[in-house]
Amino acid sequence: MRLLDSIARGFPIGSVLLWQSRQELRSENRIADLKIKLPKPDYPVNYLLDGQQRLSTICGAMFWPGGDLDSRWNIAYDLRKQEFSHLDTLDDPPLHQIRVNKLSDATLFFKHVASLDTLTSADKTALKERAELLFNRFKDYKIAVVTLGDMSIQDVAPIFERINSSGTQLTIVDLMRAATWSPEFDLIDAIEAILEDLGEKGFGQIDKKVVLRNISASSGGGFSAESIDSLRKYGPDKLKEAAAATEQAYRRAVDFLATQIGVEGAGVLPYINQFTVLAEVFRCVPKPTAEQYTAINQWFWRTALSGYFGGWNTGNMASDLEAIHTFAKDEEKEITVSVPKPKADIWLTRTFRLNNAHAKLLAIVLAHHAPIDLLTGQRVDTSKALASINVKEFHHFFPRAYLESKGEKQQRINCLANFVMLTAASNKEISDRSPSDYLKQVSTATGAALDEWLSSNLITKECFEAALHDDFDTFIERRAVVIHDAIWARTGWDKYTI
Repeated sequence: MRLLDSIARGFPIGSVLLWQSRQELRSENRIADLKIKLPKPDYPVNYLLDGQQRLSTICGAMFWPGGDLDSRWNIAYDLRKQEFSHLDTLDDPPLHQIRVNKLSDATLFFKHVASLDTLTSADKTALKERAELLFNRFKDYKIAVVTLGDMSIQDVAPIFERINSSGTQLTIVDLMRAATWSPEFDLIDAIEAILEDLGEKGFGQIDKKVVLRNISASSGGGFSAESIDSLRKYGPDKLKEAAAATEQAYRRAVDFLATQIGVEGAGVLPYINQFTVLAEVFRCVPKPTAEQYTAINQWFWRTALSGYFGGWNTGNMASDLEAIHTFAKDEEKEITVSVPKPKADIWLTRTFRLNNAHAKLLAIVLAHHAPIDLLTGQRVDTSKALASINVKEFHHFFPRAYLESKGEKQQRINCLANFVMLTAASNKEISDRSPSDYLKQVSTATGAALDEWLSSNLITKECFEAALHDDFDTFIERRAVVIHDAIWARTGWDKYTI
C-alpha cells in the first residue's frame, strides 16, 4: 500500500537493477502471476536482480484479472480519503472508490470517472479531479533502471549484495542455483539438506554462502567467487558428489569442534570462515592421525587468537587451500598459515560483545577450565553459557556500576580481561559492591579451595590480591596475561617468540 501511495503522490520508489546477459540461467518468467514474453533465441536476456517486489506490486495491482475475493491485488483507491485499501468483496465498491486494476485500461477507468457525475454530493467535482490526477500519476510515472552489462556471476553477485539492503535478498547462492539447476540437481535443496543434517548439532544456521564455498572446493575448485562460478561447468552427477562430500566433511568438522575445542554451535565460532577451512581439512584428511589432530587443534587456536579470518580475502583463500593440500599429502606437519602473534594487551583493548571473535574465544577457553561460581562453589553450566554466547552467564568481575562510580571509561569497564562466567543469581547478589567487599565473602566460602576456584576462572592469586585492594589497573593487566597464556599454550607457539 505504501508503494502505491508513493506513486500516487509522485514520490520516488528507487531504481530497479537489471543484468543483461546471454548466460542461460534458471529464472522465473512471471511477475505477480503475469507471464512475461520470452526473448528471442540468442538474444540477451534482462534478468531482474533488484526490484521484483516493487514491480510485482505495481503489475499485480494494475493488471489483476479479478475473480479471487482473497487476492492481495483486490485493491481500490478511495478518492475521498485519498488512500489505498484492500476490498473484501468482488462487487463494485461505492463510486468514490475505484479499483486499481482499472488504471491499466483508460477506457474503463474514465467510464468510472464519468459515472461520478451521478453523485449528488458536493465533492463530486473534486473527486473527478483526484481520479484524473491519480491516472496521470500512474501513466507518467518513471522508474529509474540500472542495467549491468554482460558480466560474470562473480562480478554481478557482490554488486547486488552490496546495494540490496531490503526485501528478499538475492545472493551468489541464488545466482549459482540458477546457473547449475537441472531436474536432477537443485543447489539450494542440496545446501538446505546439509544444513538440516547439522541442525541438531547447532550448526544449522550457517550461511548458505559458506556451504557453497565448500561445495566449490569439494568439486576440485576453491573458496573464491571465481572458483564458485566454475560450478556452472559441471553436470548434476558431479555436483551431487561434491555436495555429498561436503556433507561428510561437515559432520567430521562439527564432531571435532564439539569434542576437541568445546564449540557446540556455529554461533560460538570466533569466525565462521574457520569452519569453511576446517571442513575442507576434514574432507582432504577424513581420518587424521594423532599428530595431525594436534596440528588441526593448534591451527584453530592460532587463527582465532590472531584474528586471521577477520580479513580473509581471495589471496588467503588460495594460500589456505594450498596449505590444506600439502598437509593432506603429509608434506607439512602443520597447516601453514602466516598470522601475527598478538600480545596480551589484546584482552585490554577488546570489549565484550556478542559478535566479538575474542569474546567468543574467551568463552571457549573459560569453558575448558570448567569455571566455578565464586559465590556458590557450583560449576557454571558452560553449555548454557556457550549457547551462542549467552550474555546472562558473563559478568564483570569488577562490577560495572562500581567502576562507573569511580569514573572509569566504558572501554576499560567492558574489556575482556574484566569478564568471568557467573550465574545471574550470583551477579545479582554482587550488584554494585566493590571487589574488596564481596571477595571477603568468597574467601570465607572457599576456604582451602580458593586457588582451585580462582584458577577455574583464569584468575591467579596475584589477580585476586589486586582485586581485594580494589586495584582495577593491576587486576586487568595481570588477568590479561593469564588469559593470553591459557590460549597461547594451545597454539603450540614458542612462548618466547611474542
